[in-house]
Amino acid sequence: MLRALLPVALVLALSLAAPQAALAEELVPADSTACAASASDYVPVYSLDLPERANWRNQAVPYTFDRTAEVAGGFDRVGYCLELTGPTGTQWVWTSMLPFTTDATRLGLPTADGQIVRQRVGGLEVASNVEGVSTGEGLTGYLEMWPGSYTAAVSAQVSGASPTLYDADDTPSATGGYGSFQVHQVSATRPSAETAKTVLAVNTFTRVNEPLSVGIGSAPTGHPDWTFAGNAAAYSRRRLTAYARPSRLTLTEQPQDRRLYPRDASNGANVPVSGEVTDHRVRAVQLRVTSGEDERVHTEPVNQRRTFSFAPRIEAGLREYRFELRTLGDGPPRVVTAWDGLVAGDVYVIQGQSNAVSGNYNGTAAAEASPWVRSYGSPHADPVLSRTARGWNYGISEATSQPGSIGQWGLRMARKIVDTHGVPVAVLNGAHSGRPIDFFQRDEADPGNLLTNYGRLRGRLDAAGVASAVRGVLWYQGESDSDNVPVHVGGFTALLEDWRADLPGAEYFVYQVRTSPCSNTTNTALRDAQRLMGDTLGVTVLSTTGLNGHDGCHYAWEQGYREMGDHAFAVVSRDLYGGPAEGVSPPNPAGAAFSGPGRTEITVRLRTDDPLTVEPGAQADFRVDGAAVTVTGVEYRDGSLVLSLSGPADGATGVSYRGHLRAGPRVLNATGAGLLAFHQVPLAP
Repeated sequence: MLRALLPVALVLALSLAAPQAALAEELVPADSTACAASASDYVPVYSLDLPERANWRNQAVPYTFDRTAEVAGGFDRVGYCLELTGPTGTQWVWTSMLPFTTDATRLGLPTADGQIVRQRVGGLEVASNVEGVSTGEGLTGYLEMWPGSYTAAVSAQVSGASPTLYDADDTPSATGGYGSFQVHQVSATRPSAETAKTVLAVNTFTRVNEPLSVGIGSAPTGHPDWTFAGNAAAYSRRRLTAYARPSRLTLTEQPQDRRLYPRDASNGANVPVSGEVTDHRVRAVQLRVTSGEDERVHTEPVNQRRTFSFAPRIEAGLREYRFELRTLGDGPPRVVTAWDGLVAGDVYVIQGQSNAVSGNYNGTAAAEASPWVRSYGSPHADPVLSRTARGWNYGISEATSQPGSIGQWGLRMARKIVDTHGVPVAVLNGAHSGRPIDFFQRDEADPGNLLTNYGRLRGRLDAAGVASAVRGVLWYQGESDSDNVPVHVGGFTALLEDWRADLPGAEYFVYQVRTSPCSNTTNTALRDAQRLMGDTLGVTVLSTTGLNGHDGCHYAWEQGYREMGDHAFAVVSRDLYGGPAEGVSPPNPAGAAFSGPGRTEITVRLRTDDPLTVEPGAQADFRVDGAAVTVTGVEYRDGSLVLSLSGPADGATGVSYRGHLRAGPRVLNATGAGLLAFHQVPLAP
């Protein structure tokens, strides 16, 4: 059904025979000589004289020609030529790049709902007669191609993009009609002081009764990508021509830019690159692997089956690899494609509700950004935006529901793993704000259902090729379960069982929530059930009572998500990297008993003897259950907390610790982890 909605698209010709080359020359606009010269190895696959207005949403685009039948062998580069003829003559720009798709029907204007391309591309070439357009070869590009509407919100994957102006890093919607067909030149590294620049833009082609917005280079005024320019009438002719270079081989296995491969027991990973040679002139296929000044060259002569297969090994560490695939034969070697930023490292998952999303509530974590922290796909809840965001990105913290969003404490944890243990880290965050435990469950009839949160996260893990290699899952959820212990425990137990089936190698870490629901520390039953999951479900429990950046529900960066990231790192480092153990586990009661004469003192025995700091006033967060007494003092003694009472606690049945909202006196270990909240721990006589 979706296929039926696709536009009549462009495609590439395979044969380099003279008659076909002559036909291609005839199809190139006569006055696009600069584009024709740049595209000498390319075949024009479609041409379109753009009207002043168009409403092509879910409609076929009226291309001058359609040569999709000639693409059977694939293509290894894509090019575009935009010509705008006005009162002063014809402006033109040529740009080509490594392909962003293997489907030739996706090379045209994206007019069908769900046709979203939002990604970096390598090998960008730009030539133009327009002043101010940066020209050259070997550049980095960024594509924004979709049929719908969009906002100026940034994904933070592009350096120098504006969050208020429409430019090289905007956010598409899965619905609506406006249309963007944009190629930008961006910095190859991130972060960077280099400003992103528009190469060409054709906008507004799915909008009813609005003029097209077109331009070459960045717009001198208004929005740099020509959004809302409405300037089509300023040109007597607006022609867009697409080209493609026929490939000499097809690929069956290949990397992706910025991909993280899970490291194996030998501290590295094998990277498969395989395919089939389709051009008889090719005598050998060569894979060049570079990392810094190191270079390895692997060459395979064409065999009888005309297939090739490489699996070079990369080492886990703070080093990136570039793979460049070439064909050898008649003439000079030809670069077929290349992949940049490949690394080997460890994979983690973060899941839960808003405190797992951990967006910017108060204070920025942007300084934690690292090129060694990666992510795959987008945590967006829209199934279309989730399905179309299938690529590797840099991990970001400030923007949520964007490709690469991993949250503030997720970024902090990952950065500390990188800096301490010297290994790249990928974090996939699937969290969704304000949802109860049933929202996160697996659809047993269709585990990959993209209409479910579980299915979207599972789809990202499977597409990234990391599901079987996840080292740890970190969970923060429970506020929306409003202290309903049976619902929360039952839901999490079922979820954990499904995770253990789908992510067989992972360890599980559970944050005890600060409140359930938000702004309520009176309730302690659900939090106590989370505390006991370490005993009943075999997970590792982390605490939040020591975080003074609490606002009643969420946390600031300082004294909040930053410290959560530190605590998560300390526990993960201890359990998975052999890091220090002392002072890492949050204080956790093992039992309680009366210890003084007249039942006026209670000793809470802790599970570890790590030294604790009891801040003045912390006694206000303790309760003696079943007796009309208060706790007047707390002292740490030899692995225990000793509570002084206001009087004899006759009839007392247990003791509880609630914590408090916002900042206040705490009970902390050496790493700043607070005492776990507990509910009616029974009192021994």
